[in-house]
Amino acid sequence: MQTNFTAAQLANPDIAASEQILRSCVHCGFCTATCPTYALLGDELDSPRGRIYLIKDMLENDRPATAEVVKHVDRCLSCLSCMTTCPSGVNYMHLVDHARHHIEETYRRPWADRALRRVLGAVLPSPARFRLALRAAALGKPFSRYMPARLRAMLALAPARLPAPSPVSRPQIFPATGPRVRRVAMLAGCAQQVLAPQINEATVRLLTRHGCEVVVANGAGCCGALTHHLGQDGHAAARANILAWQREIESGGLDAIVMNASGCGTMVKDYGFMFRNDPQLAAPAAQVSALAQDITELMARIGLRQPVQTSGQRVAYHSACSLQHGQKITNEPKQLLKQAGFTVLDVPEGHLCCGSAGSYNLLQPEIAGQLRERKVMNIKSTAPDLIAAGNIGCLTQIATGTQLPVVHTVELLDWATGGPKPAALG
Repeated sequence: MQTNFTAAQLANPDIAASEQILRSCVHCGFCTATCPTYALLGDELDSPRGRIYLIKDMLENDRPATAEVVKHVDRCLSCLSCMTTCPSGVNYMHLVDHARHHIEETYRRPWADRALRRVLGAVLPSPARFRLALRAAALGKPFSRYMPARLRAMLALAPARLPAPSPVSRPQIFPATGPRVRRVAMLAGCAQQVLAPQINEATVRLLTRHGCEVVVANGAGCCGALTHHLGQDGHAAARANILAWQREIESGGLDAIVMNASGCGTMVKDYGFMFRNDPQLAAPAAQVSALAQDITELMARIGLRQPVQTSGQRVAYHSACSLQHGQKITNEPKQLLKQAGFTVLDVPEGHLCCGSAGSYNLLQPEIAGQLRERKVMNIKSTAPDLIAAGNIGCLTQIATGTQLPVVHTVELLDWATGGPKPAALG
């Protein structure tokens, strides 16, 4: 794609990076075939190619975002299916992130939209605030039918009961069972430790059982993805994580930094790009990104020990977008589940998003709801006993559309190798 940025514009490193991305696009339109919003809405401007044209025009002409640009960029899930499809290697993730930040800097949203985004950016990354918000949501559920669509969607996703906080999420070190073969850090996360603390517990048991010393680093918290993809500043959270893990690297060393929420993994693996121009943090950020691994990525390298029990249950594996498109991890989770004794079922249209996409299902509930129903329909067509996925957002989204048990992949691997049976399985 031809671009016409001025030399002064290209002096801005963000513009320079986006210009290179734009120039790699060849207008082929392959991305439209796998874009969830284009599949639903059929509007070229709701496809990656259409959004690229809108973003190019906005950035190239150095103009504030318009309502039309905002509408179509907001509808983007950042699922990154287009990046898997693209034959030219267009890094749409970095381009749309740049666009989102430009929108927040130049466009004044309606007050209700501004307020909701600020609340989400302040509440979701904080486990304490999120827990309080979910307790308030439980009180509001009986009155949801009188509320606006977005608030109804938020209440629908809120669980009826909250699990107790887990001590596993606190800063500490879990020794390996038997000889230590690796020392790894685990990101305890933010929303996940409130909604499903058993995922971190299963992760620690699985890793220590396989010879890993697991560190929950002091100072590490939210990865920054939730605010970053809202167009807000995710650098503060990312910086805190980098510094926390750098201290661990310098003190006891780390062989890996483990994520059990794939949205976090995609974000942490991008820290090197985010801090590429930071003279103090460029090198540590790049080191952190190089060490970051999804739990299934690491377990595939370690090798799953012989299962102590096999259920033979039929598992519909939902491949989270941030895992299959963001990190290009597709086979490892399925192979591990098979080694653990499960029958793994591929879901039709597996490349399409379930509609969770971070806070997307709270901001775009109608589109997210349509995608959830489509996903659940495809899952049910495989006649599974249960559903497994590797991202808390997907687990929460899919669970609201089906009565089938929905569990994290790591819970099943833990169970098969000696851990407790996941509570969702009864």
